[in-house]
Amino acid sequence: MNLQGYLRKDGRKGIRNYVAVAYLVECAHHVAREIALPYRDQAHVIGFPGCFPNEYAQMMMERLCSHPNVGAVLLVSLGCESFNRMQLEQVVRDSGRPVETLVIQKVGGTKSAIEAGQRFVRAAIEELDQTPRVPMDVGDLVIGTVCGGSDGTSGISGNPATGRAFDTLVKAGATCIFEETGELIGCEDIMSARAATPELAVELRASVEKAARYYAELGYGSFASGNADGGLSTIEEKSMGAYAKSGASPISGLIKPGDIPPRPGLYLMDVVPDGPVRFGFPNISDNAEIVEMMASGAHMTVFVTGRGSVVGSALAPVIKVAANPDMYERLHEDMDVNAGRIIRGEAGLDEIGAEIVDQITRVAAGAPTKSEALGHAEFILTYKSFEPIGPACLPI
Repeated sequence: MNLQGYLRKDGRKGIRNYVAVAYLVECAHHVAREIALPYRDQAHVIGFPGCFPNEYAQMMMERLCSHPNVGAVLLVSLGCESFNRMQLEQVVRDSGRPVETLVIQKVGGTKSAIEAGQRFVRAAIEELDQTPRVPMDVGDLVIGTVCGGSDGTSGISGNPATGRAFDTLVKAGATCIFEETGELIGCEDIMSARAATPELAVELRASVEKAARYYAELGYGSFASGNADGGLSTIEEKSMGAYAKSGASPISGLIKPGDIPPRPGLYLMDVVPDGPVRFGFPNISDNAEIVEMMASGAHMTVFVTGRGSVVGSALAPVIKVAANPDMYERLHEDMDVNAGRIIRGEAGLDEIGAEIVDQITRVAAGAPTKSEALGHAEFILTYKSFEPIGPACLPI
């Protein structure tokens, strides 16, 4: 890969050059959205809706506002929320990115805040256009993968093809992240056998067991009616398909949302909260998982879907891999790769895996994904709680 990345002052390299317009409570969401609207190609809205403080949300916003694809940040505060905006602003400033905090209650209200925010965004975009480009290769890339809207084809086409792509990328020196522990129930033993150390194997198994307990207490798991309509019968069957997208490379570590992988390799992300059940589903939508991948540095996410999903993401591109050939024909305007060709005997796993790697290369070089071209920039962040990972999770 001979790429050109956007060099940040903290030394990281991005594949996009965005202004993040970040609201710090739902009451400021409308103002943030109106600020970014005229500049939607280069200004993306992210934010946290809650008024009560949450360490996870604070950390997530700090990671996202200093993401390598982000070059400047506007924080939009109502003024009376509990979010620690001063800490967030300092983190962004320390990363070398231009940042400004706009407090709606202090600037005169909605109209005045929108006008002030748009002035910052215009100036930031002019400055970002001067961001130096530097050589970037596969070793600089962090790539996540999720699957959503899964059906009976996902586990035999799109997911294993993505696994082949991940094997190629890991071998080439990239950092790859797969999820989620709630959809790996039943795969604990085969997954832990791939751990880099016996101690990591224990941690991998424990993360899945935690997810199983969490779902048991909730009374339901990560299995929706749409999965059953698409031909899946049990969480274990769904898990085998979800597991396939991890490929066959050794697993280098276990991380939680916001943890930055310290070196290239393959990592499992544990997205199920620690402690007692507090916040309902561990993730209420696929976009929550994409956000968590981004918080751990993912430049882009490969999204495998069988039933069909049209979402994209703020800040980082989403590559859609269609597992079902019939769905691809219906939703081809939203799909980047047709892994359904495997189902029809028109291509093999290696061929589609290579096509996914090629798509990743082109997106990293600046080519828009289908979701980007259509203007998708979904974002969601809710309350969670995590304990820090232990030393066994990131063996040397």
